[in-house]
Amino acid sequence: MNFRTGGALIALQLACMPAAFAQAQTDPAAAPDSGEQIVVTGTRERARTQFDTLAPVDVLSNAMLESSVSGDLNDTLAQLLPSFNVQRLPAADGQAFVRPATLRGLSADQTLVLVNGKRFHRSALLGTRGAQAPDLAAIPAHGIGRVEVLRDGASAQYGSDAIAGVINLLLDDKPGMAVFGQASSYYAGDGNEYQGGLRGGIALGDRGSIVFTGQYDHAEATSRTRQRPDAIAFQAANPTLAVPNPVQRWGQPDQERIAGSVNAHVDLVEGATLYAFGTAQSGEGVTDFNWRNPVGTASVYGASSAFPGFSFTKLYPAGFTPRFGTRFADHQAVGGLRGDASDRFHYDLSVSQGESRIDYTLGESLNASMGPNSPTSFYLGRLTQREFNLNADFVYRLPVGLGDPVNVAFGGERRVETYRVGTGDPASYAVGPGAATGLAPNSNGFPGFSPAQAGQWSQRSYAGYVDLEWAPIEKVTLGAAGRYEDFSAFGDTFTYKLAGRFEPVHGLAARLTYSTGFRAPTPAQLNTRQVTQGLDTRTLQVFNQGRLSPTDPIAVALGAKPLKPEKSRTLTAGLVGQTDFGLGATVDLYQIDVDDRFGQSATFAVPATFANPDRFTSVSYFTNDFDTRTRGVDVVVSYARQVGPGKANLSLAYNYNETKVRGGNSASIANATQRRIFQERLPQHNATGTFNYDLGKVGVMVRGRYYGAWTDVTGNSTGELFQRFGGIALFDASVSVHVTKMLTLRAGAENVFDTYPAEATNQANRGLIYSRNAPYDTDGGQYYGRVELRF
Repeated sequence: MNFRTGGALIALQLACMPAAFAQAQTDPAAAPDSGEQIVVTGTRERARTQFDTLAPVDVLSNAMLESSVSGDLNDTLAQLLPSFNVQRLPAADGQAFVRPATLRGLSADQTLVLVNGKRFHRSALLGTRGAQAPDLAAIPAHGIGRVEVLRDGASAQYGSDAIAGVINLLLDDKPGMAVFGQASSYYAGDGNEYQGGLRGGIALGDRGSIVFTGQYDHAEATSRTRQRPDAIAFQAANPTLAVPNPVQRWGQPDQERIAGSVNAHVDLVEGATLYAFGTAQSGEGVTDFNWRNPVGTASVYGASSAFPGFSFTKLYPAGFTPRFGTRFADHQAVGGLRGDASDRFHYDLSVSQGESRIDYTLGESLNASMGPNSPTSFYLGRLTQREFNLNADFVYRLPVGLGDPVNVAFGGERRVETYRVGTGDPASYAVGPGAATGLAPNSNGFPGFSPAQAGQWSQRSYAGYVDLEWAPIEKVTLGAAGRYEDFSAFGDTFTYKLAGRFEPVHGLAARLTYSTGFRAPTPAQLNTRQVTQGLDTRTLQVFNQGRLSPTDPIAVALGAKPLKPEKSRTLTAGLVGQTDFGLGATVDLYQIDVDDRFGQSATFAVPATFANPDRFTSVSYFTNDFDTRTRGVDVVVSYARQVGPGKANLSLAYNYNETKVRGGNSASIANATQRRIFQERLPQHNATGTFNYDLGKVGVMVRGRYYGAWTDVTGNSTGELFQRFGGIALFDASVSVHVTKMLTLRAGAENVFDTYPAEATNQANRGLIYSRNAPYDTDGGQYYGRVELRF
């Protein structure tokens, strides 16, 4: 694959972990005497640990992040956190490259992502049911010091999107140098992946530090495919033609990316620290679409009076498989000033800007309606998401004369979010003269963005918040937060959170939170329309579907209404315990009610009173579809101590998660397909267990992962098809050797026993073997080797 960086990739600023409070990493020197690690997510109190937080927080170290073979942070988190799911989605347009990830079974954009405590921008892609979420793969894992995952609603503390929780990626800020190289391959002999990274940290005397990270990843395609039955029949009937076997590939895309980060801070004067940090990535990829059979694909190979004597069999006599390509780039830069104005008053003033840009291309295709004048490759257009934030955060330690001081955090935020759709080549969206005789318009496989789809839309919001924490007596901690936010697109909203923690005996505590939350519809969801093309799994005919803006005249005629924010109510109750002999455990029950949940309407035929130049077989629109209730339990157990001559570390985590539809508008209640997708598309039972044993210079890791039963859905021109899959267990193992203090070698395998799920039946006639919607890797076993140098 030809890799282009597009000129400027990593012109980054920036750096450090804000110090003592709001949305920032606390100075490790502020840790309590127990030596436990400070937790900074979900709290603005400067000395909280994982044990004494008011809500459950998972902490994942850099070593844990680098224990996964994948170069995609999504895959790593999915292996370590059973409440976090990510799908592969091969041959799924842009979702093959920007994959949807969910926390507690909620939508991908109902989890807020932070970097060093600051909001990370969304991807330009609208994914499953229109969810527009950040792309975690844009952040180099090699540059992350640790990850904190808050499993609780936090809109009152952080604003929109934090319905399911918060993922806070804290960049490494330690001096020193580290280099790694890794190679991996699947047991099947494909999917070779090559990774390399460099991290260098420099201390700026005793006044600060700057850390640079660069990471490269090249992943070759996989294929878990059988030859299509219609391709076998076509080859038998045309023995003189060379029909590829397989004619189309189902598997991971061919992909290459380079990413980097910078994290820096310097103390200007006493009480004032200048900080800056940022991330950037650039890359490209390609994946296959459905093969077009010369026999039976009438909308492509059919005769047309517009082009007498012409047939596309002259161009593609053995059929063709469109190759969908993407070039993507992300960057985010944050700068600010923080410090202590006094012993009691802390401040953090910051500005950030982020952008996601995606360009799409299509090769080995055509626009059938243009006949002999059609090109065979197309530029399809560009999607751009841009965000600009101004934040002012303060903390005041208010003495009250009883118990500890009240930690009073308060501040404000101004956000501007802009979405842009740029047009593709005219031929990619053209409706040529052959359309009137039944030939398909637009570039075949993925229609380009037309002037009717193009445009730029913005939304502004202003917010103010107050966040209180107080320990009135030694055994009790109380918390309360409130946030007011006003959006230019739909008006204002107010959310709040109440929390408490009671530790009746040392080492055992109960905690309880109740919060309201919201997720604001984005400019992309409010204003854009899209044309998608599919292949009917029964007739193997190409069909077009339209997803319209809720304000589109056709959508309005079909019942569409302006989008409203999703609103939530979350109740979490848990027990947390820790011992002096290395055993710790947490159990947290939760219930999340989401009203006006965002989704996609049922499909409709275009009314006869409207023109249909794109020849839609059906159309749909975004809507506030369902009211849902998600209930579940998280159990986490950890144990670390000396066992025999070595040190053992065991961690077990289990998540049960069930979503039910409580109600909705009359149209959505009748939409049984969307209801079933909400309730069954992800496993209800997930578990992971990791055992590490270090003996001298040798370390052994064994991990088991379990994914429960789930339901697959396949879109079709006549509706959706479903298939239920049972649970599956996968096992990973590795051995590492510290050859010297600087050099470490590691070898291992994921899915050691080469386990595959049951085969997917609804798309077998397209050559697909395993479901493309699976919440785990379906490519079988994968082995790898890794070399690390630390200076």
